[in-house]
Amino acid sequence: MSSSGSDVVNGGISFWYADDGLPAVREPLSGDAAADVVVVGGGYTGLWTAYYLKKAAPFLRITVLEQKFCGYGASGRNGGWLYNGIAGRDRYAKLHGRDAAVALQRAMNDTVDEVVAVAAAEGIDADVHQGGVLEVARTPAQLARLKAFHEAELAFGEKDRELYGARETAERIRVADAVGSTWTPHGARVHPVKLVKGLAAAVEALGVVIHERTPVTEIRPKHAVTPYGVVRAPYILRCTEGFTAALRGERRTWLPMNSSMIATEPLTDAQWEALGWDGRETLGDMAHAYMYAQRTADGRIALGGRGVPYRFGSRTDNDGRTQDATIAALREILLAFFPPLAGVRVAHAWSGVLGVPRDWCATVTLDRSTGLGWAGGYVGSGVATANLAARTLRDLVQLDSGQGGRTELTDLPWVGHKVRKWEPEPLRWLGVQGLYAVYRAADRRESAGRSAESSRLARAADRVAGRH
Repeated sequence: MSSSGSDVVNGGISFWYADDGLPAVREPLSGDAAADVVVVGGGYTGLWTAYYLKKAAPFLRITVLEQKFCGYGASGRNGGWLYNGIAGRDRYAKLHGRDAAVALQRAMNDTVDEVVAVAAAEGIDADVHQGGVLEVARTPAQLARLKAFHEAELAFGEKDRELYGARETAERIRVADAVGSTWTPHGARVHPVKLVKGLAAAVEALGVVIHERTPVTEIRPKHAVTPYGVVRAPYILRCTEGFTAALRGERRTWLPMNSSMIATEPLTDAQWEALGWDGRETLGDMAHAYMYAQRTADGRIALGGRGVPYRFGSRTDNDGRTQDATIAALREILLAFFPPLAGVRVAHAWSGVLGVPRDWCATVTLDRSTGLGWAGGYVGSGVATANLAARTLRDLVQLDSGQGGRTELTDLPWVGHKVRKWEPEPLRWLGVQGLYAVYRAADRRESAGRSAESSRLARAADRVAGRH
């Protein structure tokens, strides 16, 4: 069966929207306006920021400006991994000391529970299941990386993480050729669209104004410029992640990295019996070009990977449509992990972009001299990180406005972090394409048993990428 056949729904933003339905789009801005805080971007970061600010200071006039509709970007297309991964932790340890990085990791651990608790309190049914995160190794080289990763997580304070051999891994989920795994309880499966829709409704119920179909073309101190008017406010907070490059002056700030996904048709009880996966952990691997997957609430496997990593000139996709070759490659990963699913149909495929800073470090910043703030650069770990970033932005605004003091969050090492811009084209395109070609070559060599050669390739790619 062809994975790129006409029976595959390709695009339509994401499977999650096909499953839960597109939202009724809110009214655009109708002219010049004023607010106390303007949030640019209606994804997880922007909505959580508006939520926490309004809860902390109900008197604030907060306006969210979204170019399409809330959750159109990565927040409505991701793999539904609510977990404790944080981009840039090792670099922050080098810059600020291990204790600072440990504090950041502990905050991320707590963030998983925070999102689950707030969703429950707000009545948001997002198909949450706290089964943790299981990351598997399928080659000797991957196993060595997995063990090193496991030890590093323990060193950063994650005392409840567990390491499994091949037999214990198979007792959780039967992944072909798995030789080991590591599991953390700090993770949950979510339905991304149900979460972002519920969050938008909760924010609006608090009195926050949301204008959709309102693209912001320029951000400057105290001004958010749109085709329909200018919104003026003391604080303008940019929460645009993978779509940041579209803003004037931000073309090289964060690179919009592409990630693609497929979702199978619902599996039968017999197929699930063959696979296990009773704990409904989110599932990843230790490949250089890694995969990520979840068992959905309606019994499908949603699985993602890199696909075409970057489009020239920082362009983004067309409503989630992805390439036939990418669909086929993701299906190959699915069958490599789960051979019993050879006859299973791929029902949906889609793509989205995530924000990647030049040093791969997520950041939160408020420039007190201008009132401009931003958060993002999550490198694919944004479902939980966006919540921590939003609470941090809240505390920074409260501190600057005299409504609050320093907190544990304002002292985290990612606050105020500065990073150089990405190279201009065509260097940016050539670099990213070459980087992932090397990672895939390294994975192929590992599968062929040539681990030493693959490690040299991957280390060289990491240095070029600025990841270490």
